[in-house]
Amino acid sequence: QVQLVESGGGLVQPGGSLRLSCAASGVTLDYYAIGWFRQAPGTEREGVSCFSSSDDSTYYADSVKGRFTVSRDNAKNTVYLQMNSLKPEDTAVYYCAVRRYGTSCRRVRPPADFRSWGQGTQVTVSS
Repeated sequence: QVQLVESGGGLVQPGGSLRLSCAASGVTLDYYAIGWFRQAPGTEREGVSCFSSSDDSTYYADSVKGRFTVSRDNAKNTVYLQMNSLKPEDTAVYYCAVRRYGTSCRRVRPPADFRSWGQGTQVTVSS
C-alpha cells in the first residue's frame, strides 16, 4: 500500500524559508512523477511543482518559480520542497502525491492526475 507522509511545515515570517519532506512507503519514488500541491482555505487545490523521475526535471507554477526547489533523496525514498523567500500568499496546506501514470511531467499537472495523497502539512507565512 502506497503511503506518503508530508512534514516540515510551520509558522515562518515573510522572507523566511522552510523545507518540506514527502516520505514514501510502499512505493519506490524512482518510478513515479511526484507532484507538490497546496490548498488555502476556500480555494481549489493547486499544483506547485511536478518532478519527473525519468530525467530529474522539475516544473514549477509561475507563482513559485525561482523561490521553490524540488530535490530527491533516493536512499531515503523522500522528495523535498525547499521554499525560500516565502510570502503570506504561500500560506496553505501542502500535499505531495504520485502521478497515476508515467514518470514524466512536462508541465505542472492538475490534482486529478495524481493519487496516494498524503495528509498534508500546514505552512503559515505571517509576521
